[in-house]
Amino acid sequence: MKLTEQIDADLKAAMLARDEVKKLTLRGVKKELIEAKTAPGAPAELSDDVVVRIITKMLKQRKESAQIFEQQGRPELAANELAEAAVLEAYMPQPLSTAELEAAVQAIIAQTGAQGPKDMGKVMGMASKQLAGKVDGKVLSEMVKGLLQG
Repeated sequence: MKLTEQIDADLKAAMLARDEVKKLTLRGVKKELIEAKTAPGAPAELSDDVVVRIITKMLKQRKESAQIFEQQGRPELAANELAEAAVLEAYMPQPLSTAELEAAVQAIIAQTGAQGPKDMGKVMGMASKQLAGKVDGKVLSEMVKGLLQG
């Protein structure tokens, strides 16, 4: 089942169960997906990679908002944002373990023939494409930097 179909089915289930947080969150996801589909030059059907990228962006926004609300002394709004983030996390692929990430980055370094830190851009470009949605960009960058330096 494609991710868009899963989101549709879960939205329907949330409506039937009267789960407001899940319903509102998934409606937000649907809105973003429709906007992505109707954008100029967009494909007729969104791939799961594109959907994961959209959900990742939304998840990051929710976490940042929650952090800001906490800093401003608004725990009820922060809790709402974190509840929405929990719904979104269910649609994210399982993140790679440190060992799996290191093995994947080593393979990419070998594939690109990178020799040192000056080749970091080449490795990061390929790694970002191959590992999209499976690892945070900061973690990936630190791993690549560490492996290229030492």
